[in-house]
Amino acid sequence: MTGYLIRRLLQLVPVVLVVSMLLFVLLRLMPGDPTVDILGQEATAADRAALRADLGLDAPLWQQFTDWITGIVRGDLGSSWLTGEEIGGVLGERLAATVELGIIALLFALLIGIPAGVLAAVKRRTPTDTALNSAGLLALSAPHFYLAALLILVFGLWLKWLPPSGYVPFTQDPAENLRHMVLPAVTIGSTIAAVTMRQTRAALLAAFNEDYIRTAEASGLSRRRIVGVYALRNAIVPVVTVVALQIGALMSATVVTETVFTVPGMGTLIVNGIFSRDLPVVQGAVLMVVVFVLLVNLLADLVYAWLDPRITY
Repeated sequence: MTGYLIRRLLQLVPVVLVVSMLLFVLLRLMPGDPTVDILGQEATAADRAALRADLGLDAPLWQQFTDWITGIVRGDLGSSWLTGEEIGGVLGERLAATVELGIIALLFALLIGIPAGVLAAVKRRTPTDTALNSAGLLALSAPHFYLAALLILVFGLWLKWLPPSGYVPFTQDPAENLRHMVLPAVTIGSTIAAVTMRQTRAALLAAFNEDYIRTAEASGLSRRRIVGVYALRNAIVPVVTVVALQIGALMSATVVTETVFTVPGMGTLIVNGIFSRDLPVVQGAVLMVVVFVLLVNLLADLVYAWLDPRITY
């Protein structure tokens, strides 16, 4: 296991390098001049040239990229072009809100998706199965911005059960923090819950046709024990794969959701950085998200062996 873990970690290095290179190039291909966005339209050509030199934008692209990567290796993500703040500190402040939102959304998705998938598999070809599949299809079809607006309208403005937007730090007021997180978490988690439900249902239906399930039924074991102990334990492995892959979708969904609900997280930081052309902030935030998604997928691979002892590395 240790050797496998070391190999996988080493494999992440070229992946991160290629992703960072693509990210750097794509951001530099954006139309417009960052110095104009920073200084304004009234700035003179001399002022813009001085700012370009100060930011290192007058250097060749390969040198700019090399300087950025070298700084990352040293643990320095650079400074914001607008505020001059250290990007590492800015990301640390914003990361807490995004991680909390992601955890709540993932818990919501698993607590809804797995039981719904089990119920749909057990009640296959019944009205319950049809209703759950229809609800899952509806959740997959609804864009996040539309679902967010709908939840704000119904629960925030009409019923006034939950705050329509804003954020309160957990350390300041835990109860109010959770109230503000409910609607964003449901917005993000609904899609993951639908995917989890469909995968759980399909995996369980496949497990029901296995010989060990027929043996358990012939032995007189209860249906609850067969499904909960034997079938689900084996069916959960592909579900873990799907959930791990959905982490990337979760992180991308936070960009829209945090903006709509004005949650000061990584998504809002990326959006604001793009509009203000604060490219170092965008580069650092997106790179952190990429590394996080890669590590989550590695963790999912390690969980397989814990769930199914037959899996070895």
